[in-house]
Amino acid sequence: MGLGQKIKEKRKELRMPQEELAALSGVSERTLRDFERGKLSISLQKALDIAEVLGLELKLVEA
Repeated sequence: MGLGQKIKEKRKELRMPQEELAALSGVSERTLRDFERGKLSISLQKALDIAEVLGLELKLVEA
């Protein structure tokens, strides 16, 4: 599962509309929508900002 898909899953679990998450995380609704669909890559900082709003923690692990 990609990061965008996980973000979407958590947002829906919290019953948070895309427009609310976008506003709280400082990204545009279009950016968030495209990221959740896997159509767009975003900067690490934007991903961290979105994850923080959702209460998620991103970790780097060695494969």
